Amino acid sequence: MPPPLFTTLRARLLRARPPAQPLPGPAAGGGPAEPRPFGGLPSARNLRWASGLTLWAYVALHLATHAAGLVSLQAAEATRRAVHAAWGTGAGTALLYGAFAVHLAMAGVALWRRHTWRMPAVEALRIALGLLLPLLLVAHVVGTRWLGSTWGVEPSYLRIVRAIWSPEGFARQTLLLTLAWVHGCLGLHLAMRHRAAWRRHQPLLLAGAVLLPVLALLGALSMGREIAWTAQALRAPAPPRPAGEAARTLTEGLQIGWLLALAALVGARLAWGALRLRRGEGYVTLHYPQRTVQVPPGTSVLEASRLHGIAHLSMCGGRARCSTCRVRVEAQDGHLPPPQGDERRTLRRVNAPADVRLACQLRPGGSVRVVPLFQPGATPAAARLGGERQVAVLFVDLRRWSGLAERQWPFDLAWVLDQYFERVGQAVREAGGLPNQFIGDSVMALFGLESDLPTACRQALRAAALIEERMDAWTGAFHAQFDQALDFGMGLHAGAVAVGQVGFEDTTTFTAVGEVVNTASRLQDYSKVAGARLVLSLDVARSAGVQDALGTPEQIAVRGRSQPLPVLHVARPSALWGGAAR
Repeated sequence: MPPPLFTTLRARLLRARPPAQPLPGPAAGGGPAEPRPFGGLPSARNLRWASGLTLWAYVALHLATHAAGLVSLQAAEATRRAVHAAWGTGAGTALLYGAFAVHLAMAGVALWRRHTWRMPAVEALRIALGLLLPLLLVAHVVGTRWLGSTWGVEPSYLRIVRAIWSPEGFARQTLLLTLAWVHGCLGLHLAMRHRAAWRRHQPLLLAGAVLLPVLALLGALSMGREIAWTAQALRAPAPPRPAGEAARTLTEGLQIGWLLALAALVGARLAWGALRLRRGEGYVTLHYPQRTVQVPPGTSVLEASRLHGIAHLSMCGGRARCSTCRVRVEAQDGHLPPPQGDERRTLRRVNAPADVRLACQLRPGGSVRVVPLFQPGATPAAARLGGERQVAVLFVDLRRWSGLAERQWPFDLAWVLDQYFERVGQAVREAGGLPNQFIGDSVMALFGLESDLPTACRQALRAAALIEERMDAWTGAFHAQFDQALDFGMGLHAGAVAVGQVGFEDTTTFTAVGEVVNTASRLQDYSKVAGARLVLSLDVARSAGVQDALGTPEQIAVRGRSQPLPVLHVARPSALWGGAAR
């Protein structure tokens, strides 16, 4: 007989099974990515991403070249020549200046379309740094590239370091490098922070982001000291006097031109908004669950939320990447513009129904009713909703539990659950997974939070084999004590889910949400019909590399899915122990 079990009663005995359907609206990452037609034009989001990544790579190479000065002036100069040889070619120059022009043009378009400056602080910092950068960058570009291509003045480190070797010059160079690097890194972080790999490697990435500019500045200092120690009498080749004067004139003209262009853009945007109002276009009315607001025409729903202080989750900063800002929308009057480009692709990726739109992209032309599907809670959004992950989800269910519960005392049932949960939980952890939820007589386990999807699928199969071995080893003692056979069933599926903290107020739990979770639960139910210990999707078997060993897949209808799902039955999961499950 079991020992006293007063302390083993758990509130989980009172918990119900998880709902079979996902949360309202499509779960993040529930469907496949939309295929791009061959030869299709790149989207605005991809243009911004490609141009920004090109400029970030240029700045990173620039910093790495400076850092080579820690070795010697000659090493830095050799590195500079190698890097310049690549960027100085026709293709390199076209790529660099093309990326700069595209990025600048898209920044102007974003400013033109913006209706409010209310935004998260990190996003405001990124924009401010981007607007300041051209003022500092002009002097550097004119003093290096323009002088080199126009007057034949080589931008060697001997000349550059001696030119900035003053408190003012070094401070200006430090400020330029810092602003450019921080702006680029913030852009990368805002675009990638919802991805599992980025979050997993974030400490290492942050260390590299801090270390590279520090090494670059130390390299510049080292080169300056080397010049002062070993070549005090050597004068850096100065550009001809007319070239220096022309460079200063060009620099000042470009800086003034940039400021005038910004002022003209902002002034034209304000004038255009006033003109639209005078034409009688009026305001657009948005009906939120809490309140009704009015905004100028052309304002996105996300901008409307920020303009009126309505909490609205948006992890990617309004770039149509993460889908966390999506809303259920109902037109009251007028016509809703159909989703285009980036919004259409993201909505298809999450299998969004027709009445769900991205708040960052939707600019209604008439009165609409909007309901945000995800709301930031008391904790930071990044902590509550960790973004999309590719995981394997395993459901384990104890069979004949209802009959046992009818005949046994609650304390005995609590002891049985503890023994069952201990065996399943240890098997999952030993295989590399996370025993995530213990609900009633079911266990949900996640694999892949710290690994890629093929590894996660192999870990889940190994966990299924370990669970079977340990449950079978318990069968004899269980039957002798309760006069009932012990059995169980498992369902396994894999794909994209949204992971994070869900719940109410202080009662939250870390879990996964999405079609994958729903399907894994349904496959566990189907294992009763199939008469198998484990039912897994064909996608899992392919990822784990065991599809050839499991026979012919069967197409079954899964509630919550529009298309049949090919699945495989495994009567004895422990038979896979010597293969991919190991």
